[in-house]
Amino acid sequence: MTFCLGIKTKNGLIGLSDTRITSGNETTTSKKVFTVNREKHSFFIMTSGLRSVRDKAITYFSEVIEDQDANFTKLYKAVNEFGNQVKIVAKEDKEYLEESGLKFNLFSIIGGQLEHDKVPKLYLLYPQGNWIEIRRGTPFVIIGNTGAGNPVLRRSLSYEESLDYALKCAFLAFDATRISANDVDYPIDTVILENDTYHTIEKRFEQKELEHISAFWNNRLKEAIKVLPAEVLQKAFREFEIV
Repeated sequence: MTFCLGIKTKNGLIGLSDTRITSGNETTTSKKVFTVNREKHSFFIMTSGLRSVRDKAITYFSEVIEDQDANFTKLYKAVNEFGNQVKIVAKEDKEYLEESGLKFNLFSIIGGQLEHDKVPKLYLLYPQGNWIEIRRGTPFVIIGNTGAGNPVLRRSLSYEESLDYALKCAFLAFDATRISANDVDYPIDTVILENDTYHTIEKRFEQKELEHISAFWNNRLKEAIKVLPAEVLQKAFREFEIV
């Protein structure tokens, strides 16, 4: 499993992914983010699914970018082309993978801003090659292990937030997932793309750099529970209610 998260705000995009790769009883670390930075042309791809499918699709897509980069003036065009490469990989490998008991599976989060995009865009690409755009109503998308991170984001995040605030929410969503699942872990990779900068900033964080934030959040949650205005719940301890 994996954890990849994309967030869209009025100020730009945030991406965060773990690096844990699980294969049977073995675990390794591998990057799940692919970035492109060129003049007035920047985007990133984060993936969840079979590593072999991901690597092959990214390799094919990289060659297309090298040959046809000028043809992509809006992000959806690049998303369509990456979807085409995923379809090609499916034609080449899907039958053989399924014969081996493996499911052809590659979900992708693609975010960026190209020269004719008025604002940065964020998309979720399905294994079949079709996509949806992530908009302000629900300004985030998670692929991989989605259960624990969703509540954190739904309670705290809106489209109007700053990128700094969104990054903090992204980390807390990852942290909740890491605690709940043994197949999501450090290091984590982050990507940040501010409006109209056309440059994605990528950074890797190790656990030692961030564990104090996790400890702070855990302590604050415990303190909040202690002072929760929940006197009404005391009824649960009384078998009979005196009227």
